Amino acid sequence: MIPSPYPEDFVYLHFVPRIIFHIDVNSAFLSWSAVKLVREGQPDIRLVPSVVSGDPSDRRSIITAASIPAKKMGIKTATPVTMALRICPTLVIVRGDWEWYKQCSEGFISICRRYSPVLQQFSIDECFIDMSLRCKADNAVELATQLKDEIKAQLGFTVNVGVGSNKLLAKMASDFEKPDKVHTLWESEVREKMWPLPVRELLWVGKKTEARLTAYGIGTIGDLAKLGMGSLTRLVGQKFAQQLHENANGRDDSPVETEVAEAKSYSAERTFSKDLTDPKDIDRALFNVACIVAHRIRRDDFRASTVSVFVKYKDFTVSQKQTSLGQPTDVTAVILNEARRMLGEVWDGVTPIRQVGLGVSKLTHESAIQMSLFEDPKMDYYREWDRQFDEQRSNYEDAKMLAYERKKKDE
Repeated sequence: MIPSPYPEDFVYLHFVPRIIFHIDVNSAFLSWSAVKLVREGQPDIRLVPSVVSGDPSDRRSIITAASIPAKKMGIKTATPVTMALRICPTLVIVRGDWEWYKQCSEGFISICRRYSPVLQQFSIDECFIDMSLRCKADNAVELATQLKDEIKAQLGFTVNVGVGSNKLLAKMASDFEKPDKVHTLWESEVREKMWPLPVRELLWVGKKTEARLTAYGIGTIGDLAKLGMGSLTRLVGQKFAQQLHENANGRDDSPVETEVAEAKSYSAERTFSKDLTDPKDIDRALFNVACIVAHRIRRDDFRASTVSVFVKYKDFTVSQKQTSLGQPTDVTAVILNEARRMLGEVWDGVTPIRQVGLGVSKLTHESAIQMSLFEDPKMDYYREWDRQFDEQRSNYEDAKMLAYERKKKDE
């Protein structure tokens, strides 16, 4: 016998059974708001009909999250506040706090990371962790329960933990009975636990796909799993049909991705309802897109070394130019002034403009700023203006939360 070149305790990683946890915060925005209020000595809004909205004093606001008691009364995400108050006149309405939500998200992600460094944040309130080398199938539930209870004890809110042999099954499992639960969905349990579910419960099946499938007589995930590829391809197209077929049968080989590629550039543009020639109107548009781009790089803790500007004319031809800065910046005024200078070089001041855009690239997280003897004396004012602008932008968390909740609902 030829001796093995590997030590006796060598582990063949390809044969290690996959064990994936999916951790999902229960009613995240409502729960996180409740935690803050409880810490301030106020009643727990999770126990009564309550909702989160943008501006509680504005009856035109839309609900972005609802407590379980509110949901039982028929009050759901995207319901207008006026309608919700007709259903429940004593409804408790609190304003969303996006900055606080990000702190809560970072807190539960930090705890999850202690259980496994192989972590992929799926959204602000859910993540996957690969536990394949951290536990075995027979003690996975015990460890998942420990994780769930630790988050509750330390942070004050509950999560569901789905345990499965791949990301799809773990995600599906975490959506079973809520709140504060641990569920398993191993490959051997797919027929029993997953196939009887309505087809809309399968990950990535949205409303339009559901309508096509149900019209064809596909009511459950099991029906979808047994459908021939030819029929499924005619319904949803070849590429999506392959994915749906694999998922309906509980198969998913996608890895838990520990790193997300960072943006290489940021840009924004403004398309006009009618072509413009007035320099003031065009400058105003350029100012708006500069504010958006600069805010985004500050939000993501970047600074840019290159600024570019472009204009698109009525015949869809484009003129553009870019320049390198002396040092990386995230200051709106610096970016805007460079864009204004370049705009004068790419636009003749007469030809009607259909669209104007601005971009930044060559990004860095480096925060050190070289002081210059020739630095604009108004720089402190510019930075304070940026700080106030960023603070005002945070008031748009209502729209962010609503868009996120709608996306989750449609998935």
